Amino acid sequence: MQVQSGILYVVATPIGNLGDLSARARQVLAEVVAIAAEDTRTTRQLLSHLGIATELIAYHEHNESEMTPRLLARLAAGEHLALVSEAGTPLISDPGYQLVATARARSIRVVPIPGPNAAICALSAAGLPSDRFLFLGFPPRTQSRRRAWLEAVAAEPGTLILYESPQRVLETLADLQAVFGAGRRLVIARELTKRFETFLCGSVGELSACLQADADQRRGELVILIEGCPPSEPKAVSGEVLRTLRILAETLPLAQAAALTARLTGVHKSELYRLGLERGLGARR
Repeated sequence: MQVQSGILYVVATPIGNLGDLSARARQVLAEVVAIAAEDTRTTRQLLSHLGIATELIAYHEHNESEMTPRLLARLAAGEHLALVSEAGTPLISDPGYQLVATARARSIRVVPIPGPNAAICALSAAGLPSDRFLFLGFPPRTQSRRRAWLEAVAAEPGTLILYESPQRVLETLADLQAVFGAGRRLVIARELTKRFETFLCGSVGELSACLQADADQRRGELVILIEGCPPSEPKAVSGEVLRTLRILAETLPLAQAAALTARLTGVHKSELYRLGLERGLGARR
């Protein structure tokens, strides 16, 4: 007789305040056979608080490839499992994609148990437009890659959301100022749902200066929300400028070609980047 596959529950857990765990999430964590957890220490504390003794399995970025087949085998054998991240909703800048994608491909049922998420939590209270937004996750760690990464979304009209660590936030704010300008509106949400929850609102330049002056504002988990690129009247771009952009884009990624053309011609790089996208320019790598 064929064994019916188990269910993989993707469970959101609190990002700070334990009272944010839903009754449904608590029930699932108590009833599954095992919980695949990004940080077993954090999850063990949560389970201890709830009086739950479910088996924990370490499942993180360093063992994801190794553990995914083992978890899939248990699901195929009929066991119900839960997937949790260190905090918040799994897969949102956290491990789990391999497991969920492969489970779906094998027709194993995947059930989301919704709940806390730092990006959406911050967006809901930031006072920036929420009808269109782009979640970017964590920025690259090197300056050159980080600036290219930011340049690629410089023309995005929706609110941009990213995560950053206290150790690199000043570097990222400096790059934001270099790419977006000092006047772009910004919100930094810190320690969401916790005792020292803080929302800092102002321009990129103002908040960069604020965090430089006050180390306490660089503590804890940080969500950075950036106002989208404001609409502007399209300006006529000369054929010579477009020719320069086209030549540079034959050997460079579009973001770099647009930035260099902007330096040579004085046309704003976001406008050049938009024109390049419309024309399908940019070196293929």
